[in-house]
Amino acid sequence: MKFADKSCTDFVNVLASKEPVPGGGGASALAGAIGIALGSMVGSLTLGKKKYADVEDDIRALMGKADDIRARMLRLIDRDAEVFEPLAKAYGMPKDTPEEAAEKARVMESVLKDACEVPLEIMRAACDALEVIAEFAAKGSKLAISDAGCAASVCRASLEAAALNVFINTKAMGNRERAEEINREANQMLDTYRAKADAIYSDVRSRF
Repeated sequence: MKFADKSCTDFVNVLASKEPVPGGGGASALAGAIGIALGSMVGSLTLGKKKYADVEDDIRALMGKADDIRARMLRLIDRDAEVFEPLAKAYGMPKDTPEEAAEKARVMESVLKDACEVPLEIMRAACDALEVIAEFAAKGSKLAISDAGCAASVCRASLEAAALNVFINTKAMGNRERAEEINREANQMLDTYRAKADAIYSDVRSRF
């Protein structure tokens, strides 16, 4: 069974165990899926209400985007687990001879690239989610405005958690030019979208 298909109880029980997966990457993807699902909840509670008839088309479009992001996040839970196994094996490769050390370095560079790309993709999905959530907060039912704020907070957590999984892997990369390129993208997303999440949360909080 895929991790994304497990019950909430089973998932968190495995997460709490000494099993290597799911870990921080899978948890950050699940958080992102939960966050954007809360955004969809705002949309669901807005559709069909006469008071919001003028934004109904916008809400429907937002819900389509949210569905796509939620599906991406769920796929990334299992993708994160898939890329961890070869990384774990690479760390265990011998390096007693120059030939072994060179082969280990070659393999490590390849698997670290994949191990970085998955949490980086989780970050990108979290950024897309926050763009959508901002519109749900602006256009959605006022009765569900707290859910939009919760959605932003949870997606911020997803973004930040995924970033740590990027940085721990770029630190180990031998290709420092590539590592710094990845770090720059991750830091740019952090700078832009933590601020966006905070703005959504502050706007929601000001309405109470």
